[in-house]
Amino acid sequence: MTIPTYLPYFVFIGTAATLIAILYGLNRSLAAAFWPEADRRWTVRTAAIVLLGWLVLAITLSAMGVYHVTSGDIPTIQYGILLPILIGAVLIWRSETAKRVIAAVPQPWLVGVQLYRALGAIFLILYTTSKLPAFFAWPAGMGDVAVGLLAPVVGLAYARAPRKAAPLVAAWNLLGILDLTIAVGTGFLTAPSRLVPFESHPTSELMTVLPMVIIPVYLVPLSIVLHLASLAKLRREAPESHRIAGAHA
Repeated sequence: MTIPTYLPYFVFIGTAATLIAILYGLNRSLAAAFWPEADRRWTVRTAAIVLLGWLVLAITLSAMGVYHVTSGDIPTIQYGILLPILIGAVLIWRSETAKRVIAAVPQPWLVGVQLYRALGAIFLILYTTSKLPAFFAWPAGMGDVAVGLLAPVVGLAYARAPRKAAPLVAAWNLLGILDLTIAVGTGFLTAPSRLVPFESHPTSELMTVLPMVIIPVYLVPLSIVLHLASLAKLRREAPESHRIAGAHA
């Protein structure tokens, strides 16, 4: 399997830009929420350690071939996808620190930061060069591009009219989760493994090795956790907005 020479640059630069945007936005949000400087620095530093540590672990496991799959293998990539999502979901709903952070981060930022999803256009580029199957590349690529380009639009709509745009934010989040679910599902169906009785040509084997494997085992769970955080914030702020609306009625 030949890996295009531009892929490592595309994936790692895109991932680095995504992390910088997340940490920069987090720092600005906490500062705007008037968090004490010591608390803000500790929170941003901890977030950086977690995100970078997770990335290093993902790269290390991928370099060891843990997620690589061939025709006679049982897939393992599902563990790299589901475990971070489960941990993130537990933190969002159970951790008081995570709740405070989500409360401090503006909803438009939680949505708008996922502009990086438009980088999913790489799937379409790889399809045109016969590196990925159409069954995976088209829904994954078009879905990511649509969700990514809509992110700043939906975020801006919420910033201008939170009450009116709340259903739009919820719909966008559900669309984003559906897009990732479809991408993961079609990726499984087109990857060579013992669990799939047929094999597409080309396969999505490229998604199980570096650098592309970073997308399913890192960027996909990260995106879903951001979606869950946005939905959690939307739900937690709904009773407050209803009380405010009732007071003005």
